[in-house]
Amino acid sequence: MCARPARISLGFDGGGTKTDCIVLDEEGKAIGRGAAGPSNPLRTGFDAAFKELASAAAHGLASAHLMPRQIHAVCAGLAGAGQREVARKAMMFLTREFPDAFVHVATDTEVALEAAVGLGAGVVLIAGTGSSALGRNAAGETARAGGFGPWIGDDGSAYEIGRRAVASTFRVGDRKAPATPLCELVFAALDSPTREQLVERIAKNPDDVFPRLFPVVVAAAEAQDAAAREILSDAAQGLSAMAITVVCRLGMQAREFPLRKTGGVFRVSHWLDSALDSALLRAAPHAHIAWLETPPALGAARLAARLAGGDTPAKSRAGQSA
Repeated sequence: MCARPARISLGFDGGGTKTDCIVLDEEGKAIGRGAAGPSNPLRTGFDAAFKELASAAAHGLASAHLMPRQIHAVCAGLAGAGQREVARKAMMFLTREFPDAFVHVATDTEVALEAAVGLGAGVVLIAGTGSSALGRNAAGETARAGGFGPWIGDDGSAYEIGRRAVASTFRVGDRKAPATPLCELVFAALDSPTREQLVERIAKNPDDVFPRLFPVVVAAAEAQDAAAREILSDAAQGLSAMAITVVCRLGMQAREFPLRKTGGVFRVSHWLDSALDSALLRAAPHAHIAWLETPPALGAARLAARLAGGDTPAKSRAGQSA
C-alpha cells in the first residue's frame, strides 16, 4: 500500500516592496522560506509580479527540498488582489505553477489577519509601500478600509510620506526660502541635484522614489524639521482613521480585541508610532495594540492548509476582499 502524500502548504505575502514565501509541513512547521522583489501586479505589472512570485517560490521549495507537484495547497496574499481581475490572473498563474494543488488568492490584509488571529476577532493595520486595515468581530463579520493605491491615496504609507516630502521640498524652492533639513536630505538621498532631474525620475518610476524617502523624513523629524514632523503626524492620523473606521463598522469600540500593526513604516519612527497608538487608544481604549510578530506569509500557508482541508469544495478559489 502506497503512503499518503504529505500535505505540504505554501503561502505568499506579496506587496509593493517584497515578496515572502513560507512552506509548511503537515504539522504546521516551517520547512522552507524564500524571498523576492515586489509582486503587487497593479504597481509592477503582471509579468513582473508573477516573475517575483515564481522566484520566491523557487527559493522556498529549494530550501525545503521539494518540487512544485509535491505542494498540496497554496495561498497567495497579494496587495491589489481585492481587484477581481488581479485575483483571476494570479489564480491562473499559480494553478499553472502548482498543477496538483488547491489554490487560493487573497489580499495581503487577509493573510495578515490570519497570521494575527486565525479565525478569531481582531484588526490588522498594514503600512508599507501602501496601507490598509482589515478586521473581524466575534460574530465573524469583516470590514476593511484603505488599500486604495497611490493614485487615490494610501494614507500613512511610505509612498505617501515620500510624496509629501518631495512636495514640501518643492514648495520651499518656490518660495526661495532657506533649505530645511528635509530639503537637503531629500536631494542627497536621491542623488538628484536639480528639481528637473527629480521630476524626470518620479515620472519614470514613482515607486522607486517616494517609498525610499520614508527614512529621510524620519531623520529630518529627529533633526527638529517642522515639515517632516507634520508629515509623520498626518501619517499617524491617517493610519489611525483607517483602523478606527474598521473598528467602528464592526462595533468593537468598547470591546477588548487584538490590534496588530505590520509593515515597513512601523518601528522606525517613535514620533509616528506613539502618535498612532495614542490616537487608536482614544477611539478604542480596550484594544490590545502590538506588532504582528507572525509573518503574514505564514498566515497565508496556514490559510491554504485550512481551506484545502475541506472549508471549500472547489479546487481553486480567488478570495474577495471584505
